[in-house]
Amino acid sequence: MITKPTIDRIMEATDIVEVIGEFVQLKKRGANYVGLSPFANERTPSFTVSPVKGIFKDFSSGKGGSAVTFLMELEKFTYPEALKWLAKKYGIEVEETVEAPENREAENHRESLMIVSGYAAKFFHESLLETDEGKNIGLSYFKERGFSKETITKFELGYSPDQWEAFTGQALKEGYQQEFLEETGLSVKRDNGSLYDRYRGRVMFPIHSFTGRVIAFGGRTLKSDKNVPKYVNSPESEIYHKSSVLYGLYFAKKAIREEDNCYLVEGYADVISVHQAGIENVVASSGTSLTVEQIRLIGRLTKNITILYDGDAAGIKASLRGLDMILEEGLNVKVVLFPDGHDPDSYVRLVGTSAFKKYIADTRKDFILYKADILLKDAGTDPIKRAEVIREIVESIAKIPDSIKASVFIKECSYILKIDERALLSELNKMRMAKAKKDSQQQQHQQTQWPAPVDEALLYEPEIKEERDDSSQEKEIIRLLLLYGNKMIDWDGIANTYIGPFMIAELSDVDFEHKASKDFVELYRKEVENGVLPDEQFFIHYPDKEIVDLTVTLIATKYTLSENWYEMHRILVPDEQANMKATILGAIFHLKKQKVGKILESLRNELQKTESETDQEILLNQYMQMKKVEKTISDYLGSVILK
Repeated sequence: MITKPTIDRIMEATDIVEVIGEFVQLKKRGANYVGLSPFANERTPSFTVSPVKGIFKDFSSGKGGSAVTFLMELEKFTYPEALKWLAKKYGIEVEETVEAPENREAENHRESLMIVSGYAAKFFHESLLETDEGKNIGLSYFKERGFSKETITKFELGYSPDQWEAFTGQALKEGYQQEFLEETGLSVKRDNGSLYDRYRGRVMFPIHSFTGRVIAFGGRTLKSDKNVPKYVNSPESEIYHKSSVLYGLYFAKKAIREEDNCYLVEGYADVISVHQAGIENVVASSGTSLTVEQIRLIGRLTKNITILYDGDAAGIKASLRGLDMILEEGLNVKVVLFPDGHDPDSYVRLVGTSAFKKYIADTRKDFILYKADILLKDAGTDPIKRAEVIREIVESIAKIPDSIKASVFIKECSYILKIDERALLSELNKMRMAKAKKDSQQQQHQQTQWPAPVDEALLYEPEIKEERDDSSQEKEIIRLLLLYGNKMIDWDGIANTYIGPFMIAELSDVDFEHKASKDFVELYRKEVENGVLPDEQFFIHYPDKEIVDLTVTLIATKYTLSENWYEMHRILVPDEQANMKATILGAIFHLKKQKVGKILESLRNELQKTESETDQEILLNQYMQMKKVEKTISDYLGSVILK
C-alpha cells in the first residue's frame, strides 16, 4: 500500500492537462481545455479538463475525476498502478507499506501478466546484447538494417535464443508461474504439460501499451525455410488486444500531437527506421488490417493521417476499400506511394531524412483523389469498369461526415472523372439516403420488442404513482459543501462560522436516502469530527470511485460564461454567493421540507388503511404536528429567501 505522504507528493506534482494531453488532443477554451472523448465515439468535443480544479469530465460517457481516475478508466489501471505511473512520470520515489495478500487479489492477475512480459523483454534484450548467439545473429541483423545502439535500446529490441526452453526454463527458475507464461503466449504447452519457447531463434520486437509497458511481442525469423512463418505474434490476452494497439504509438504520441499528423506504415522496421531518422510521428498497425479502434486511437491525437505505402500496386488496391473507414471517422487521409522496390524503411535509409521529408511533401495526395487516379488507370477505356470506379469513388465520399468537405471532393472528382458534378451529387445523395434508411430500420428493429403474454386482469390495475425522488436536493447539499464548506459566513454580524460544520450540524436529524450522497455526508462528518475541513480536492482524489464520480458530476460544468457575457447580452446571471445565508439555509430547509413531505404522505397512507379509532387519533395528532413543522419551515424559508 502506497503511503499517504507519497500520494500527497504525487498529487502535488501532477499536472492533469499534461497527463491527459498524452492521450487526448486538447485545445484551450477559456479557463479549461476541451477535446474528443477517448471513451465514446464523438465528432463534437464534450471532454473537458479543468486545470484549476484538477479534474476532467466527459459529458458523453459521464466519466470524470482526477488524473488518477482518468488512467484507471482509460488504461484499466488499479488505483496503485495509476499512482505508480504518475510517480514514474514525475520522478517521485514510491514508499509502500506491506499489504495483506487478500487485498491484492483483484490486481494480481493483470499485473502478473504485465510483470512477466516486462521480464521477457529484459531477457530478450540482454540475450541480444550479452550472448554470443545474440550478438552474432540478432545484433548483426539489426545493424544490417541500420539500427543504432540507441534505437535498439529505446525500442527494447531483443533476440530469443534458438533453443527449445532457453527463456521458459530461466523464467520458471526465477519464480514466474507457468499460467502467466502460457497466457501471454511467451511459452507454449506440450501434450505432456511441459512448456517450450514460442519465439526461439527470432529477433524480438516488444509491443508497448499507450503508457509504455510491454504487453506483447512480434518475433521475426531469420531463417530462409519457407515452412517457417516469417513473423509470430503474441496471442490475445487480458493485457493485449491487437485491434486496439498501434506499434510505436508510445514513442510517437508526443510528436503526433506536435506535428498534428500521423504517418501510418506497415511494419515494425518501417516504424523504427523512420523514427530513427528523426521523423517520430510514425506508427504501424501491428501486423493486422487497420481497425476502427486503431483509427480512433490516432483520432484522439490528430485528425490527419498520412499513409506511407510501399511500391506493391496489388497490395495497394486490396487495401483501398478498407481505408474508407478512416473517412467515416472524420479524419483527413493523405497517401504517399514510394518508388517500386522501396518501402519507408529502405527509402529513408537510401535518401536520408531531408530528402525523405521532401518526397512526402511533394508526392502526397488526398486519399479520394489518389484512389480515383489508381482505379481509373486500372479501368482504362472500358466504360463499364469506369462506371464501377465512379460508383466506388462516390461511395467513399459518402462516408465523409463533413458535408462541406464531401462537396469539395465531388467538385474535384467531377474534373478527374470527366463527369457532370450534378450527376455525382445525385448519386451521392442516393447513397446517403439509402444509408440513412438502413440505419433507421436497424434502429427500429433493435427497439422493437415482442410483448410477453399478459394476464388481462393486470391491464386494469390502477396507475401506480412514482415515488418522489429527492436525490437532486441531497446533491445540492453536497454541491454546497464542496464549493463553500471551508469558507466562513457572517450570520447577521453575530458570529462567524465555517459553512461545512454548520451544515453538517443542521442536517444531523436528516437521513440521506441515496447511497452515494449518504456516504459522502458521513465521510464529511467524520473529517469534521477529526478537526479537518475537507475541500473538493480531498474528494476528487478519494479512492472510492462513487465518491469521485459524485464530486466531479457536481462541480463540473459543460458551459461557462465568457468574460464579456454581460457586455454582449446585458443579461445578469444571479450569483448564489451574493447572499450565502439564503443559499445555505434555502438548501437545508428545502431538503428538510421535502423529508417532512414524505413523512406526511406516509401518515396519510396509514390513516387511510387504519380502522381503529385510537390508532387514527394517534396518527392524526402526528400528522397535525408534522403539518406545523412543515409550516414553520415554509415560513422560515420565506423570511430567509425574501429577506
